[in-house]
Amino acid sequence: MDEILRSFFNRYESMANRVLAREMDVAETTFAFASDFIAASPAGVMAGKNDQSLKASMEKGYARYREIGTKELKIRDLKTTPIDPLHSLVRVDWRSVYEADGRPDVVIDFEVHYLVQLRNGEPKIFGWVSGNEEAVLREHGIG
Repeated sequence: MDEILRSFFNRYESMANRVLAREMDVAETTFAFASDFIAASPAGVMAGKNDQSLKASMEKGYARYREIGTKELKIRDLKTTPIDPLHSLVRVDWRSVYEADGRPDVVIDFEVHYLVQLRNGEPKIFGWVSGNEEAVLREHGIG
């Protein structure tokens, strides 16, 4: 299971960078999510569906990332914790690189915890927990 999840998140990382570079439509990345999901952050908890609203939300998010100068998202580390044979908690330590006006690139490390279910041999994200992204960006003078 660990190798399946590593491969899945490496593919997700690659696709996210291709979407950032406008080399891929964000709709191609929605395969990674279950039909229904939950997300939690300091802004609250929300539930969603993998439908047109997810695609629209992701398009808005990637547009915002481009607007603030996001150049790259990289996985620094990945830790999997099996829950049972079909479910895992996956902690992904991300590194984001931002182009900043008149100064060297800004590098920000952050983590996201994903809840993943194996469905027909394929991982699907059905939940995630993230920190206060906007506060961290402000601390680094981004956005």
